Amino acid sequence: MSYTPFAHAESLRIGTVDFISPDEVKALLDIEAPDSVALNAGGVRPFPRVNGYVLMPVDDGYLIGQIEWMTIERSAFPKRRGMQDFGLIDLPYPLRKMSLNPLGTLRKQAGLEESYCFRRGADALPSVGSAVLLPTEKQLRSIVESGERRHVCIGTSPLAANATVSINPDRLFGRHLAVLGNTGSGKSCSVAGLIRWSLEAAKKKRQDKGNPNARFIVLDPNGEYTRAFAGDDHNVKARIFKVSPEIGELALKVPLWFWNSAEWSSFTQASAKTQRPLLKRALREVKAGRFGVEEPTEEEQKLSLRRYLSSTLITIQRDLRAGTIKTDETKFGFRLKAISDDLRERSNAFPGYSLEDICNAIDQTLTSTFNSFQKNGKTIEYYRAFTEQQVALVIEALKNSLKNLGGIIYQQGPDEDVPLPFRGADLADHLQILAEQEGVSQFLDFLISRIRTFLSDSKIKSVVGDSDDAILEQWLTDHIGGNNTDDGQLVILDLSLVPTEVIHVVTAVAARMIFEALQRYRKLNKVALPTVLVMEEAHTFVKRYRDDVENYDAASICCQVFERIAREGRKFGLGLVLSSQRPSELSPTVLSQCNTFLLHRISNDRDQELVHRLVPDNLRGLLRELPSLPSQHAILLGWASELPVLVKVNELPKSQQPHSDDPDYWDVWTGSDQDGKQVDREVNWKPVADDWQGVANPPEAEQ
Repeated sequence: MSYTPFAHAESLRIGTVDFISPDEVKALLDIEAPDSVALNAGGVRPFPRVNGYVLMPVDDGYLIGQIEWMTIERSAFPKRRGMQDFGLIDLPYPLRKMSLNPLGTLRKQAGLEESYCFRRGADALPSVGSAVLLPTEKQLRSIVESGERRHVCIGTSPLAANATVSINPDRLFGRHLAVLGNTGSGKSCSVAGLIRWSLEAAKKKRQDKGNPNARFIVLDPNGEYTRAFAGDDHNVKARIFKVSPEIGELALKVPLWFWNSAEWSSFTQASAKTQRPLLKRALREVKAGRFGVEEPTEEEQKLSLRRYLSSTLITIQRDLRAGTIKTDETKFGFRLKAISDDLRERSNAFPGYSLEDICNAIDQTLTSTFNSFQKNGKTIEYYRAFTEQQVALVIEALKNSLKNLGGIIYQQGPDEDVPLPFRGADLADHLQILAEQEGVSQFLDFLISRIRTFLSDSKIKSVVGDSDDAILEQWLTDHIGGNNTDDGQLVILDLSLVPTEVIHVVTAVAARMIFEALQRYRKLNKVALPTVLVMEEAHTFVKRYRDDVENYDAASICCQVFERIAREGRKFGLGLVLSSQRPSELSPTVLSQCNTFLLHRISNDRDQELVHRLVPDNLRGLLRELPSLPSQHAILLGWASELPVLVKVNELPKSQQPHSDDPDYWDVWTGSDQDGKQVDREVNWKPVADDWQGVANPPEAEQ
């Protein structure tokens, strides 16, 4: 069956434009337009339904309209095209109308037959009375399959003749992605699929040039992704980190010396007035001394001593300028005495560097102002006001020693946020010494007790405790990937067995270390290292918090880390993928920075309301399908998609799906599945109890 061009265009016409505005078009359907099916280019196909697409001729192309709603309007007068028979009485006829959201312009590509190019935005609008046309199959595919660098296929579009829906990874991951939907709607499979399909497409593009130089890092609080990427997978090579690793897996370690001062303060609940300043000072000085580092090199010894002496010199100079040597002379005197004792103890740890000159200068200064008296049978020791000349002796001795070591480091020891190794017990001991020096032991006793209790917990210690083989370079290689990712393109941090007390801190530290490492990579190499950080169950770790609270808890600190990544990650090559079933609980800052959304079924009113606020007004019609979307279907909209589109996500084999299946109650109850296969659930609680109680070498629990 063939048509002339005019007859072909006429066969596609279904109505006329009745109302036009920049964000809405209303069309009046012809009486002759079919009810449910249409003859389109010789074939029978469904009439466009809600959220389908129609065309309106403008200038040298077509304006694409997405159907928001359709209705029947009872008209008092008939409206029929063609010749009317005035010998008959026309009865009122119901008129069909539809509302369209203008999306963009479809233009034919020069020199190519039946080839079109779609672009978002409308530089021209149709006039009232313009035709409304059904798109041909090629036009439909051109709409959905538009865009450049569409390398990764994620599914098909049921509303566009099952056209292939592909995405540009630069757009999808470069400006952050939010995957939202109810439990069981297919979020985890979509995330796992995005990772797998991206890596498979990259590997196919490289052909025989090795594995893709890609980096995906999954923070998995429920242990779902191990099944999806474990085993001998030739397309995706994964490194899996667990609290209790099995064969082929690695131990999850986030050493406490990675933690910065904010993370220490939130975890220990340090108060802002007294505890937090001393905690920061203790971190600086413990890192300056590099306590607990076994067999340091001579250069490390020298640098460590320089840091400590620099910190001491700057502190004394500050007290001199502030007049503390006269206004709070006794506290200053005991502080000098503690420094002298500390230096004499350090002289054993730093052989070859004489510290006696500094100790002698301090002793001489203290002797000149020391005094005591008897009260109630007790000897009360105190110091009189110090002169500038007396303190200058100590400063001069410190400067001379630093000159021999290579000069002062102009900061008060290393920054407390620099990841330098130390042992947790040394931090608690040093914090206790500082509390006694400052006379505030009563304010720090509980803080020190919390740290010691935390360090003695075997469950927590297995994740964050001291480890002699913990090296920053190796940690970054393991968790971000080495050169060309020869050791794998995917890292899964299984957080399912991390103790509740530290899970927010561990998550925050891991994410921050990855982000700051990529910052320094770009600083040194002048180019970014593209990396994708995936956060499952994001509502747990990126939960909105009150910013008017003085002391933030660990959950708030964790959220702030992800807020910083959302704001600044793009500049350093770190893309963020959030997966959540409760978008209304997520941080508004993080959500506002996500430029692409993959929306599965959402039935909660608050969550729907939030999602509606995230998208432009003229696209909200498509979101009305959210409560009724079937599994495996989602709406893709935002920067990574040329237009909002309903996607049937590609199906993953059972072995490649995350372990998030619904419980099979009926099969267990009846003892067989729908295929007649026997379903058993044998119960033996002994291995569970042994594993729970830490019994040595517990037998494997039956699956």
